[in-house]
Order: sequence, then structure tokens, then C-alpha cells
Amino acid sequence: MIQFKHFTGGVWETHGYLVQAPQGGILIDAPEGADQHFASERIDLLLLTHGHFDHIVDAARIHRRHRCRVGIHRDSVPMLSEPDFFKKMGFALEIETLQPDLLLEESDSMDFLGLNFQTFLVPGHCPGSLCFFTQPDGPLFGGDVLFREGVGRWDLPGGNREILIEGIHGKLLTLPDEIQVYPGHGPSTTIGYEKQNNPFL
Repeated sequence: MIQFKHFTGGVWETHGYLVQAPQGGILIDAPEGADQHFASERIDLLLLTHGHFDHIVDAARIHRRHRCRVGIHRDSVPMLSEPDFFKKMGFALEIETLQPDLLLEESDSMDFLGLNFQTFLVPGHCPGSLCFFTQPDGPLFGGDVLFREGVGRWDLPGGNREILIEGIHGKLLTLPDEIQVYPGHGPSTTIGYEKQNNPFL
């Protein structure tokens, strides 16, 4: 199992995970307060599971402090780079905008700082939602796709219940039962537990 540190921040209690890779630190998601919490840590790469406000709010500050690369799926880029994106959707939210360095895609194998990841594209909660699976034994950093006894909400702009559930079944639930899942909110779980206990699946 890889080594990582965990932080929870913001009113939505959003998780960020700082993973220790052979060639540096990888932060997965940037909730409010993550910049200060990880200020003394080494961050060489910021991977964003998706573009919702609570997962990207500290992204620009982290990028500026650590001069790290930032990766996100192209379908989530407008949320990160357009200052009025959330206002146009009817939300009174403002972020410091940022242009990503890496446009991430679904892939069976991607090397991030010497650590091998499989990336799953699982939209339905948010356009461009990615899950990061550290090869070969996990864990899975699931963003807001799969929770303990829950799944990501689909009633926000760009959401689609059928696409979300299909993606979870077709991609995440094919992983071994013992794989640990660390979501964007709430407690961790395992693939096997969700197969047996998740009422949405």
C-alpha cells in the first residue's frame, strides 16, 4: 500500500490526499484549506478528480506556492479556468482561476512521478470526473463518484444518473473486492463492501 496523508477542508468537508511517489509528492484534489495545511510539504503534481468548486478552490494557491504541475480532464477545465463559470450556473461562488498543465484522459497506465496509475473516466456526477487507481494493489482515489453506501449526486449541471451508475458498474466494480476506496467526502470503503451494501448499485 502506498503512503499518503489526508486532509479534510471547507464547509462540504472535502478530502485531499497527498501521496508520496518515488519522485515527489502528488496531491489529489485541493479543498479549502489544503494550501495552508500542506504548506510545508513537497507537492510536485496536483491531480484534480473533477472541477466542482469544493475540489479546486485552493488549486491556484497550491500551484503558486509549490510551482507544481496541475492535471484535470478537459471536460472539467472550464470550471477551473473561467472566473464566472459557477456564477453562470447560478452559484455565488468565486475561485482564483488557473490554466492546467496536463489534460488527463482515461488510461490503463500512466506514470506520475514514478508511481503507476490507472485512470478511470466516470462522468455522471460531473463532466470529466476521474478516479485514480494506484497500480497494482490500490487504493482507489474516487473523487465524488463512489462513496460508502452512496454515489455522487447527479442533480447538478452536467449530471446524469444512468451514466454515473453504468460507469461505476462497468469500471470500478470490476476491481478486486479488497481494494480500498478513498472518496472525496465521508469515510473510506472497499469495492467488495459497496457491491454488497450500496443501495444505489
